[in-house]
Amino acid sequence: MTNAELHVAPDRFEISSGEALLVAELRSAIAVCVYDADEEAGALLHLRCIVRHSKPADVTDTTLATELLLLHRCLESLRESAPAARRLQARIVVHLVDTPQVNPACDIVIKLVRHYLEDAGVQVLPEDIAAGPARTLRFRPAMGWVHTRA
Repeated sequence: MTNAELHVAPDRFEISSGEALLVAELRSAIAVCVYDADEEAGALLHLRCIVRHSKPADVTDTTLATELLLLHRCLESLRESAPAARRLQARIVVHLVDTPQVNPACDIVIKLVRHYLEDAGVQVLPEDIAAGPARTLRFRPAMGWVHTRA
């Protein structure tokens, strides 16, 4: 029996209950994997780290507000689809480009996402941050299983 794979595009999220596998290709991006293993439900949010070369460490209020809105909608949708989910956990997986001036902007977004999740009552596990080649992320919410490879 093969499990369904849902590919999550940048600046989108997908909700899964059951055995579906959520997949994202991370290129200068942040993946937020949220799940409740007891209820076998979860979500994958795929955020891009967009950096303008004129101000590499600058992240605008509009960008941050948009990312927070996506994160809020993602959590809200997950809680609607799995109302019994009470013990949400999250993993933040990040791909950084090899350009050092980009990383401070991504760090700001990572901290913002972490604080938002904690304020929402989600237990946040340690981040997985790596540079180099693009990373493929595979996430099975039913088990809380997150796997990445370059």
